[in-house]
Amino acid sequence: MRPLAPDDIRSSIVNIDDSERPEIPLPGLHETEWSEREFLGWRDPERPHRGYLVFWDGETPVGVWVRAAESTMPPGRPAMCSLCHTQQPAPQVSLFVAPKAGASGKKGDTVGTYLCRDLNCPMLIRQKSDELSRPIDSEHTRRMLAEGVLKRLLGFTARVRNDS
Repeated sequence: MRPLAPDDIRSSIVNIDDSERPEIPLPGLHETEWSEREFLGWRDPERPHRGYLVFWDGETPVGVWVRAAESTMPPGRPAMCSLCHTQQPAPQVSLFVAPKAGASGKKGDTVGTYLCRDLNCPMLIRQKSDELSRPIDSEHTRRMLAEGVLKRLLGFTARVRNDS
């Protein structure tokens, strides 16, 4: 992923009112290993059920804000993230909803999906590619997993952006 400046991140969020943009808390961008991620995902420390996903769609940064379900799934069962397709203990995956952009979102329409609770799929796909591959082809596996994450993230954000 190419680096993003704070203004680029805030302006990329498609499903938020302009008045809320300055209030978006940003993660420690100076600590971000941009080359080690397909998207930037983080949770709001002051509003813990709120999170953000930002990525590059070609030459344009695109982002959405999402809200995690207040309850967690019961332990003892597996669950799978819709982006990275990593199976984990159920409490580590959460249902997230994103208000739709535009008039639909103002009416309360949302789009939901199951995501890693910490929104840190890039780290998980790197671990997963090492587990799935021999060292000689782990880079190929990682690239394939990363492409899948981006494809699914594009699909999710397209549903958020669709104002019908």
